[in-house]
Amino acid sequence: MSDQALRLGTRRSKLAMAQSGQVAEAVRRLTGRPVELVEITTYGDVSREQLAQIGGTGVFVTALREALLRGEVDFAVHSLKDLPTTHPDDLALAAVPVREDARDVLVARDGLTFEQLPEGARVGTGSPRRMSQLNAYARSHGLTIETAPIRGNVDTRIGYVRKGELDAVVLAAAGLNRIGRSDEVTDFLSVDTVLPAPGQGALAIECTAENAELIATLNGLDDPHTRAAVTAERSLLAALEAGCSAPVGAFADLLADGQIVKEMRLRGVVGTTDGSTLVQLSTTGPVPETYDQAMALGRELAAEMLAKGAAGLMGERAH
Repeated sequence: MSDQALRLGTRRSKLAMAQSGQVAEAVRRLTGRPVELVEITTYGDVSREQLAQIGGTGVFVTALREALLRGEVDFAVHSLKDLPTTHPDDLALAAVPVREDARDVLVARDGLTFEQLPEGARVGTGSPRRMSQLNAYARSHGLTIETAPIRGNVDTRIGYVRKGELDAVVLAAAGLNRIGRSDEVTDFLSVDTVLPAPGQGALAIECTAENAELIATLNGLDDPHTRAAVTAERSLLAALEAGCSAPVGAFADLLADGQIVKEMRLRGVVGTTDGSTLVQLSTTGPVPETYDQAMALGRELAAEMLAKGAAGLMGERAH
């Protein structure tokens, strides 16, 4: 390994810079080499359209991947939930570090929790997955909410609440934690209430497949349990053939008996955006020890969900 700086490709948003900075620091400690951040603007950053309209999951990822393949950067950091489920052969997912908090959170006016929201509260989220589950949860508590589609960075989204335009917004806990703003959360939404997006809270560190030395180095940041969990979640998503616009939630967690981890439980949900119909199932099995075992766990649960009518709830299939 030379002493020359490793170039880390990152999106320019405050959140991307924060999480890339944390990875850069970990790589410095691991290798003793300097790491410099290279900022790359992606189509998802400049477009104001709804994510579902501009091509879903790939919009934040493509420019970073192109920079990797052109040799402009040595490795890149993505939010794992932004990665398309099919992985290009010329790139390697070198590490999936320990996952941050995977939950969704509420940032509401006057410190309100979700159950304290007034009848007809306006809740901002651009995610059909969140809309579907929040509407269903509200309904189960005899409450009606109105979900308002929003986009933008954390400041923009929380700004809608601060300015009184919305009663609350829903965001990912991990993002707020990484930029040091978790004190603004008014309610943590349990995964029993709202299943997160597949891979939520996890990062993906990617480099070119031919860079064996760097892959081996970055692998020092990999957390096998996180990798198994997100692989199962993304396998479920892929098997449901659900693009970013489909309201699919998935979460895999480890079930321990005392200190001994015995099994992995995978839960999945898909529903209509108004929350009137949900298909929610779970499966439990041995902790996957290989990529293929983790993929199989996701595919099995997807097959059960499809048998229960999940396909009809997803609206337009992504072609």
